[in-house]
This record gives sequence, C-alpha cells and structure tokens, in this order.
Amino acid sequence: MNDLILYTPAGVVPKAALVRRAAKRLTKLGFEVSIDEAALLKHQRFGGDDDARLAAIHRVAKAAPHVAFATRGGYGLTRLLDRIDWKLIAKSVEQGTHWVGQSDVTALQLGLLAHAKGVTWQGPLACDDFGGDTVDDITEAVFLEAMSCELEALGFRTTEGFDGLQVKGTIWGGNLCMINSMLGTPHWPKIKGGILFLEDVNEHPYRIERSLLQLHQAGVLDAQKAIVLGEFTNYRKFPLDRGFTLKTVIAHLRTLTKTPILTGLPFGHVPTKVTLPVGAKAQLVVDGRDVLIGWEHHHEH
Repeated sequence: MNDLILYTPAGVVPKAALVRRAAKRLTKLGFEVSIDEAALLKHQRFGGDDDARLAAIHRVAKAAPHVAFATRGGYGLTRLLDRIDWKLIAKSVEQGTHWVGQSDVTALQLGLLAHAKGVTWQGPLACDDFGGDTVDDITEAVFLEAMSCELEALGFRTTEGFDGLQVKGTIWGGNLCMINSMLGTPHWPKIKGGILFLEDVNEHPYRIERSLLQLHQAGVLDAQKAIVLGEFTNYRKFPLDRGFTLKTVIAHLRTLTKTPILTGLPFGHVPTKVTLPVGAKAQLVVDGRDVLIGWEHHHEH
C-alpha cells in the first residue's frame, strides 16, 4: 500500500493550485494520492471551521492511509485538541499510517504522544514543500526514504565541544512556539530522558530565549538527555539588540542547563529539511563535529 491523503487540519490553503501541484508531484513519486473532501474549505483564516477540520482528521484516521500529509500549518490545531479522538489516530498509526507535517501540526503530534504514545513524523508540508515552483532534492529524498520505512538515521554537523557525546531516549519536538503553548495542558507529553529538537520562524531571538527559558524554568530542559536546535529563520533584527543574537541566546541557555544543546539540525521553515520521527526510541552520537541520530523502526503498512 502506498496511498497518501492530503488534508487540511489548520490554516487555510491560499491557492487550490498548490494542493493540485503537490498531488501531481507526489503521484509521480509513486504515491496513490487523494485529496480530502474538506482540504480546500475556507473559514476565516482556517481550512474550514473547527467541526470540518476535526471531521477531516478523524476521516483520515479511519481511512488509515500509508501517509496522512498535512497541506500546511498556520494556526488551528490548538482549537481542536480537547476534541480529537486520540485512540482513533493511534489505531491508524498501529495500522501503518505516517502522519507527516510541521509547524502547527506539532500540536497534533505531541498530543498523540501525550495521550497514546503513537509515533508520527515531523517533516515537510504538502503545499509548502511540494506545491511550489520547485522541490528541494534533499527534502524530497529524505521524505521518500522515511515514508518507505527505510530511513534509520540522519547526520549533520554541529559546533565543537560535544565530541564523544552518546545518549539514548525518546526523540520528540517540533515548533518551539507550539510546544510552549501546550506546556501545562493535558496534551503535554511528559518526556524525561528524551532528545528534544526545536525550530521556529518569524520569532526574534529574544522571543526564542523567552520560550526556551520557560521550558527551562518548567524543568523540561534539564529533564532531557540532549536538546537539538534546527533553523530559526525570518526574523528582523533591531538597532537596540546591541549584539544580542541567537548565538548569545544559546550561549546563555548553556550556562543554565546541564543538558547539552547542539545546533545545526537541518530542519525548520526552510527549503532543505529532514524528516524526523516523533516518539521513537533514538540514539544520538557525536564524533568530532559529526552528529548521528538513529532510531528504532516501527510499524510498516
């Protein structure tokens, strides 16, 4: 089975052509693509009203395709968290469904991890990564390898100072703002001894620091084995920053937590991104500046 459903759980799709182009490209890559009946709905800034988007999520879960591919992020899943049938989504994962997306989709993935421990995938979004003028070769290749259950590990380069680090734990994470919005709610996954990866977009370094400090002060950072930072992009610097940068933010956080903070993960709101499991048992190893993250395989269709 290689069926793939495009659905819209959060923000409105700006142009139907984006979904159709993504569907065409994914079909050429070997998927049997279908577009959910509500994928192109519009209600305010959402891809349909709350009831329509909730029904779409449950409809996709019942269909249990090989890939449940979110069209885009934006905002909207937070409004649905109290109403989602987590057991239904978990059942689809057990049947082999790969739920894929990033950004606002982080809420769905961490909610499932909190309620049912199901493994999902942080990765591309259909419109953003497959619906544009071009598709990044690495993004496409890693996505295909992950969806074919062949991807076992990812490597990248980090800064000096972590040579010899070896940790094991649950890999989890996603968009920093979305993660912080779930802290203290029933949908928060209480992961201890994990490997936490983070990214964000349109957030100034001071806002990133504030979010990271919230996680630190809540005990989340110290409870992890490692923190891995992806890309933090599309923010505007201010004259009053006076040398305050993302680098100084990371340096400050490293003085506060005992947990190693690594940078360089090729993931975020950028064209070139990897696909990562959320909720899998993983191992992180550093050799010099080379980082390798590997994980256990789970259900195949």
